[in-house]
Amino acid sequence: MATKKETKVKLHVKKGDQVKVLAGDDKGKTGKVLKVFPAENRALVEGVNVVTKHRKPSAQNTSGKIEKMEASVHLSNLMVVIGGAPTRIGRKLNEEGKLQRVAKRTGDFIK
Repeated sequence: MATKKETKVKLHVKKGDQVKVLAGDDKGKTGKVLKVFPAENRALVEGVNVVTKHRKPSAQNTSGKIEKMEASVHLSNLMVVIGGAPTRIGRKLNEEGKLQRVAKRTGDFIK
């Protein structure tokens, strides 16, 4: 069985970024990126796409429970927010000659 060739892809969203949701039930909401899943092109955003999970009783949790948790959102539905406004992301060489993310709206480098 052939395995999927994994390539290192540079994404416009990183962990810790403030993002705005562009489409879906949570359109217009903003939140902080908790985790990015590059293989699936998805990200976990704080307070966005909250789903209800039913947990069965187990040895540790004898009564079971219903918990709310965030589900992942596709990266195409997210836009990075810089200075309170959503912006597109590009890449430019910085002073040290390394590619760094840059905000298209302001032209400033992003950490």
